[in-house]
Amino acid sequence: MKLYRQCALSWILAASVALFCGGPATGQEPNSSAETAPAKNPQQGTDSKTAVVRLTLQDALARARKNSVQFQSTLTDSAIARQDRFQAGAALLPSVNFNNQALYTQLNQNGNPKFIANNAAHEYISQGNVHEVLDLASVSNFRRASAAAAAARARAEIASRGLVVTVVQSFYAVAAAQQKFQSAQKTADEGDRFFKLTQDLEHGGEVAHSDVIKAELQMQERRRQLQEAQLGLLNARLDLAVLIFPDFNDNYEVADDLHSAVPLPTLSEVQQQAARENPDVRAALEAVHAAGADVTGARAGYLPSLSLDYWYGIDAEQFAVNGPNGVSNLGSSASATINIPIWNWGSTQSRIKQAELRRSQAQRELSLAQRKLLAEIKSLYAEAETALNELGGLNRSAELADESLRLTTLRYKSGEATVLEVVDAQSTFSQSSFAYQDGAVRYRVALANLQTLTGVLTAP
Repeated sequence: MKLYRQCALSWILAASVALFCGGPATGQEPNSSAETAPAKNPQQGTDSKTAVVRLTLQDALARARKNSVQFQSTLTDSAIARQDRFQAGAALLPSVNFNNQALYTQLNQNGNPKFIANNAAHEYISQGNVHEVLDLASVSNFRRASAAAAAARARAEIASRGLVVTVVQSFYAVAAAQQKFQSAQKTADEGDRFFKLTQDLEHGGEVAHSDVIKAELQMQERRRQLQEAQLGLLNARLDLAVLIFPDFNDNYEVADDLHSAVPLPTLSEVQQQAARENPDVRAALEAVHAAGADVTGARAGYLPSLSLDYWYGIDAEQFAVNGPNGVSNLGSSASATINIPIWNWGSTQSRIKQAELRRSQAQRELSLAQRKLLAEIKSLYAEAETALNELGGLNRSAELADESLRLTTLRYKSGEATVLEVVDAQSTFSQSSFAYQDGAVRYRVALANLQTLTGVLTAP
């Protein structure tokens, strides 16, 4: 009875270990001919209680614009620049204030205030004041703020287009990683089957043991490749999740349109759109305008400025509309002040020199931006055109490699091919499949880079 209990306990323990490890408790060696369990897709590791989010590229772009801290920072800068422009415009308009003041003054022996500026022992001032300053510096400041706001909008557009490239690259990296994982799973299964085939042929005396060794080495290599593909898919999904979700969430699926036909616009269309919609040139141009306004504002230091004031209210010994004798305390006054600059030890001239230096630098940067635009149009278009031309060949190579692997395996079964030919066919299929996925991502990213110049993202 004791022996029976020990045997039962050993059997239960072995079964539990087998169930926990996900494999049979048969004591098989890792390099045995038994079929291995398929690798787990990282997409299957999400919480089943949470609804799966299905994303298209446009969904991912919308989420990234909402959750990207860097992009939101550029939008904040643009909004701040708009408020600066509003404040500069408001400074050109008259301001209205209501001033209230009470003055208490010591009297002399004659009963008069000791201070010349004061009119009585108790003086109450309650007046509305309309104030306006007319000078060239305020106008230049408004023009500069307007140019700065336009430049900030252009920089926000630059950030938006750059975000599109990042999202496109991450989105299609996930789609390509899924395809690579499937290809790696297929080659791993093919390696297992080929290893089993060589064992069967060896038992029948048809091939040497060296074929079995070569097939086992190839099987181990395919298993490692599958694990790397699984890791690559996991990392790609995590990178995209961080980019598009405000909280950590990897329970999503992407629409696999990686290999959908996407036309490439003509070079003339790209050039026309880039000439109209390029934000880099627009930002540089607005920087030149802002620098020009700075020069004008600095030169305004040589010119006079005019200040106008109008007051209406009371300035009396009683805080009341009417005095003790029934005379109204309400009244108005106005003043005009013209300020003529005479001498400030050359500080105005120094400010003008500074502004002119900044304007010269802004003009040089504008020229550079224009030259870079012309170069980038040709470079990025050539990149997209090359990627598109190569994509068809990569697709054909993947199809041929798949067919070659099938035929070579059949030839090996019939004794017409060597084990090295089969191994080479497996490697060629794996490389061709991965290269095809990488080529598709390259073309999509090249199109996204083109939209940084044109503002138009070509979509299927």
